Amino acid sequence: MRRPHPSEDLDFILREPDSGFEWARYFEGLVEVMAEFGVRCELIDRGRMDRAVRQAMLKDDSIARQLDLSFYRGDSGRKLRVKLEIDTCPPSYSGFEYRYLDFPLDFEVCIQDLPSNFALKIHALLCRPYLKGRDWFDFAWYVARGVRPNLAHLSAAIDQFGPWRGAGVEVDEAWLETALIERIRAIDWTAAARDVEPFLGTSEQAGLKLWGERFFADKVAKLVLPA
Repeated sequence: MRRPHPSEDLDFILREPDSGFEWARYFEGLVEVMAEFGVRCELIDRGRMDRAVRQAMLKDDSIARQLDLSFYRGDSGRKLRVKLEIDTCPPSYSGFEYRYLDFPLDFEVCIQDLPSNFALKIHALLCRPYLKGRDWFDFAWYVARGVRPNLAHLSAAIDQFGPWRGAGVEVDEAWLETALIERIRAIDWTAAARDVEPFLGTSEQAGLKLWGERFFADKVAKLVLPA
């Protein structure tokens, strides 16, 4: 399942914490493999060793001609920049799945499962120090598809970062409902809709007119109902 709005970056998560992780050790292999498929790229390590989330930047002037990037409206000769981020100290209790893809060749990929991914999205919208409408668009997307958050993973994330850091909160459905409703009541929904609108197509933009306290309170009610 894919969400309708494009992501700003490519996000990764380590299965086990590794404070010594460096993007640079993977650059040579990435550049060689991409060159085999006609993609000429430049990789820049922007990671800081004092931060858990390490960044890198992929710059390329050929990928827009190699792929069907229907959302890309820029000059095909300009460099396309893709930000890579990886959490080197992820919270515990995440679930993972293995999938098999066949483009450009057969390969296996390990991904975080949807309940764990939803847990991190809830953590972001509860603990992020600024408003990001895309968090709430994604929240509605998960609820609409019946995804149940991994509460153990959410508890670990909340204990690691944010206003409840170190408080030992064990998230259950009652705690989650209260925290989400309090957050929903504090949000400027006009600003939230304005943030996500540029990333959506016409049909998805129409749904933003519904955004408000009642709309998201209904989403929370659907989330906490027994499965």
